[in-house]
Amino acid sequence: MPDAFYEPDGDLFRATELTRGPWDPGAQHAGPPAALLGYAIERLPEAEEFQVGRVTFEILRPLPIEPMRLRQRVARPGRRVQMVEAELTDVDGEVLMLARGWRIRKTKLELPGEALVASQPPAPPGEGAPAEFFPTAQEHGYHSAMEIRFVAGGFLEPGPATAWLRMRQPLVAGEEPTPLQRTLVAADVGNGISAALDFRRYLFINVDLTVHLERMPKGEWIGVDAATLPRPKGVGTAESTLFDGDGRVGRALQTLLISER
Repeated sequence: MPDAFYEPDGDLFRATELTRGPWDPGAQHAGPPAALLGYAIERLPEAEEFQVGRVTFEILRPLPIEPMRLRQRVARPGRRVQMVEAELTDVDGEVLMLARGWRIRKTKLELPGEALVASQPPAPPGEGAPAEFFPTAQEHGYHSAMEIRFVAGGFLEPGPATAWLRMRQPLVAGEEPTPLQRTLVAADVGNGISAALDFRRYLFINVDLTVHLERMPKGEWIGVDAATLPRPKGVGTAESTLFDGDGRVGRALQTLLISER
């Protein structure tokens, strides 16, 4: 098994087999490149002073398991609020995936207790059963790079599901994953864990991913409580609440292309 999802090589990031998704053996799962775009955003100036509040990823085309380049910038500077952008391109400069989001300057506030909505996390990972991803016919990929434990539902059980996910390998070789990277690499699984349709007959592929973060998670495990909502016209959504061991950290939304195989 490779040592990481991506290996830096000069100004390139070489995608390894661990990025492979379930739909096409030659294409990446959207979670790792979303996390890599988060990696780029965290390298913008003043990153320690701000928290990402919302980031939307537009998947312009399937991402091949090949070398890629990262670009990032502060598109709208500001003292308290900034818009940030990042993009992944192939070696020829064609844009594969875009990210645009807001980051907000962190501060300390004394808030009244009634304004804070308490949330309980799902049952902890230790109470869930280790789960295998649905069959991909590939030895290595996202399915082998992530540890998953379901506490409700399952890959082969249609309907809403709740699962905990943890990275087995770092995102970038030689670097410890950050809370943002751990969240983004897991946030794209909502449509997979809560499939309302039989994956052997239907495709339900997301064309985007939006993640809202109220706070950064603690620890290695990210909880995803998800529901997928397909519609007969071939459009659907997947909605997820994101947790850590202390409770809710945010949510994720996906727009889905629904089709028969």
